[in-house]
Amino acid sequence: MSAVKLESETMADGVSQLQKQLVDYTASLFDEAFLDEQFNQLQQLQDENNPDFVVEVVSLFFKDSERLVDELTKALDQQTVDFKLVDKNVHQLKGSSSSIGVQRVQRACIAFRDCSEEQNVEGCLKSLQHVKHEYSLVKNKLETLFKLQRQLLAAGGPLPR
Repeated sequence: MSAVKLESETMADGVSQLQKQLVDYTASLFDEAFLDEQFNQLQQLQDENNPDFVVEVVSLFFKDSERLVDELTKALDQQTVDFKLVDKNVHQLKGSSSSIGVQRVQRACIAFRDCSEEQNVEGCLKSLQHVKHEYSLVKNKLETLFKLQRQLLAAGGPLPR
């Protein structure tokens, strides 16, 4: 067998291994309820003309979410909590989480809004910690997903649909 053919087969094995790893990892994100069908819908909007669409949208979500979490932290740190402001920010975070399919953050926001509507400062503080935790987890998971996608593309393989 020629060295070129062997190298080509080795590269194909590497690409198919990366594809399997990406498919399995993506499936785990859905199985563990980090992502929902809305994330699939977002991916369907990506094409050759806009290959970084999902990464760009998710990056905007990260930036906006961090701003909202900071605002929530400040609002809950006040002597007199402005629950209208808390509710507005939680509602916005819930909506943006929902729009990109980040299910666990969205669910944490629903519980947070319940505490806000009850004007329960203690519950809001606990909910904020839960939102921060879920956000951190999903951010790390999505960064890993995008890294796997970049590795696959760099190896010359197509992204699975």
